[in-house]
Amino acid sequence: METWMPIFVGVIALAVVVQTLILIGLLVGMLKMAKQVKQITDDVQGRINPIISRIHTIVEDSQPRIAGVMAEAAEMTHMARTQAQRIDQIVADSLERLRVQLLHIDEMVTGGLNAVQETGTKVKQTVWAPVRSVTAVMRGIQTGFEFYRGNRRRGDGTGEPVDENLFI
Repeated sequence: METWMPIFVGVIALAVVVQTLILIGLLVGMLKMAKQVKQITDDVQGRINPIISRIHTIVEDSQPRIAGVMAEAAEMTHMARTQAQRIDQIVADSLERLRVQLLHIDEMVTGGLNAVQETGTKVKQTVWAPVRSVTAVMRGIQTGFEFYRGNRRRGDGTGEPVDENLFI
């Protein structure tokens, strides 16, 4: 077993050397890749920096304009709110006036209808009562004439002669 030990130590040493060579190769590859990545980032940064500068300039130039637009929008909103409140007040006042006018018209129409009803009642009392009385008098006179002529008729208006001999 003692003979196998130097062989295993040699194999392990060889494996460590191979691993070291692989790690050195990886390190070299990583350094090359890092160099390429740095070069690419420098390229991208060189292209992006002018764009960012332009955007920054545009934002700085447009900032007062945007502030002005925002101020105008706030002022317009305030004016619109004020106008809406005025319109609301005008509509409320108009509706109240309309309600009062409608109540007034209702009172006038009701008063007119009451006056017409009272007038009708008075006309009935003053005109129809005498007309009924005249009609009653005329019927009485007519009945009296018929009685004197000898055309005795029944009082129920059927026109049949009344036989007084049947009355007991």
